[in-house]
Amino acid sequence: MLKVAVLGAAGRMGRAVLSCVFEADDVQLIGAITEPGDRFLGRDAGEVAGVDPVGIPLTDERKQGLHAAQVAIDFTLPSATEANLRACIESGTALVIGTTGLEDRQQKAIEKAAHEIPVVYARNLSVGVNVFMDLVGRAAKALGDGYDVEIIEAHHRHKVDAPSGTALALGERIAAAKGRKLGDLGVYARHGRTGPRVPGTIGFAVVRGGNVVGEHTVRFIGAEEQVEFRHEAADRKTFARGALRAARWAAGQAPGLYSMTDVLGLARD
Repeated sequence: MLKVAVLGAAGRMGRAVLSCVFEADDVQLIGAITEPGDRFLGRDAGEVAGVDPVGIPLTDERKQGLHAAQVAIDFTLPSATEANLRACIESGTALVIGTTGLEDRQQKAIEKAAHEIPVVYARNLSVGVNVFMDLVGRAAKALGDGYDVEIIEAHHRHKVDAPSGTALALGERIAAAKGRKLGDLGVYARHGRTGPRVPGTIGFAVVRGGNVVGEHTVRFIGAEEQVEFRHEAADRKTFARGALRAARWAAGQAPGLYSMTDVLGLARD
């Protein structure tokens, strides 16, 4: 039985992870951690997830919540990432991170922590999205420079970062296929007299509204044809189930920084 703790248990994604943990017959919830002052603090994790009580109250003490956990799943905020990493190192707990919008400081903290514990980091933990990204990368390499690339993403009105981490990861994958970096090719805004498109650039468009869970479309537009890839998430549980798959895999790994490419056994370029 895999012993799991959830960081950010009271959030939208945290509750989805809790729900999936309770549905699984090979996973046991050990701890549920939230931020100080959260309205769910002290509430039973089962009740927070909408099921019967399980006898594990939400705590703001990382040490308490991580005690005896083999793996922690982190869907919090970038501001909490470094403290979460330190707590997992102290408890010897492997960590799966699905938090998006991380800055360079947090990225470097992840890389440093991976010398001591297994860390799976992905800007999107959905199994389908990661297969989708693999296919997009292969297409970009095969199609070459004769196709303009546009990435369109849509999310709910509460999402705070744009473009989404998944859209950026897609852009990075496409740029790498061209032998370039996204920072050299990305176009994030168009307004007014922009002039003709610069060959080789990767355009981004962002939609925010309602309760859209997550939609990503990549269009390769050539002079005589178009190739389009699309992924749509209908429920946050798709990310939660991917996180649990990553957690099961991470529990048996040596310290290191891993991605969903490793978890799913997808070929690296």
